[in-house]
Amino acid sequence: MNADIFAEWFQSRGIQVVRTASSYWVNLGKRVYQAFPYHWLIHPEKSELEELFQTYNVVGIRYSTSLTAPAGCLSYHAVHEQPSYDLDMLGKKARYDVRQGLKKCHIARISFQQLADEGWPLLADTLERQRRTGTITFGDWRLLCMAAAKLPGFEAWGAQVGKDLGGSALTFQMEDCSYILYQQSHRKYLSAKVNNALCFVLTQKMKMRPNVSLIHYGLHSLDAPGSVDQFKFRMGYTAKPVRQRVVFHPWLKPCINQASHAMVRRLLRIGTGTPSLAKAEGMMRFYLEGLRPLNEQSGPKCLHN
Repeated sequence: MNADIFAEWFQSRGIQVVRTASSYWVNLGKRVYQAFPYHWLIHPEKSELEELFQTYNVVGIRYSTSLTAPAGCLSYHAVHEQPSYDLDMLGKKARYDVRQGLKKCHIARISFQQLADEGWPLLADTLERQRRTGTITFGDWRLLCMAAAKLPGFEAWGAQVGKDLGGSALTFQMEDCSYILYQQSHRKYLSAKVNNALCFVLTQKMKMRPNVSLIHYGLHSLDAPGSVDQFKFRMGYTAKPVRQRVVFHPWLKPCINQASHAMVRRLLRIGTGTPSLAKAEGMMRFYLEGLRPLNEQSGPKCLHN
């Protein structure tokens, strides 16, 4: 399983993917492109980025690069790179939660059809708790699940609580890296610790595969609350320091400054924002912070723990 299959997953849903010298780029909407595979740290040449802007009418791009890169916001990937994974690697509270979850729910592979149908209420509830309602529709969710069903490397997982699906996940293995792409649960099953049990079993089973050396649990988000990643760190994942670089089209750069960013933040605070505006605020924040020297950036709290 490789990046071409991941690209096909996007393309089969009608999403544009572009291949350049350093990476693949997926159009996430509003002509904003994200580099993938997500765990790659790339160093694209200026001419490569200029071609993206000119040829594909791109508004902005986002990619991860190394700490030695000359620009980019101090950021992280949530990863697990240890050779094994078991309960002893977790803190006391996390161990207790996993044990409770494993008593109350059953973790197993499920069909992509079940993920599409029964997983949607879980995702909708999760996004509501994270204040990100509206970032994906049921149609989009169903399409991405059924597209994954047709491609090698994708797996659907569920946490069954009695007769109900309390939690679910979509994963993909790309060469030696396993991605946890989506994990969601319904709030009425949080007390059953479905997230803890699901994350633990997923991680352990992935680590038992001889060709997996890295599990990637997501990028530092533009708009999700920090509590989302705190759960991952309690479950034994670490914050791998990187620089996330946001680059805007040259025509837009003069408009991206502290004043315009403050205006967007004000709109979000008074409740007039949309999911797209929240993403735009994150892009602006990462861009402006990424212009500063690395030693002048405070960075996310998890990198100082």
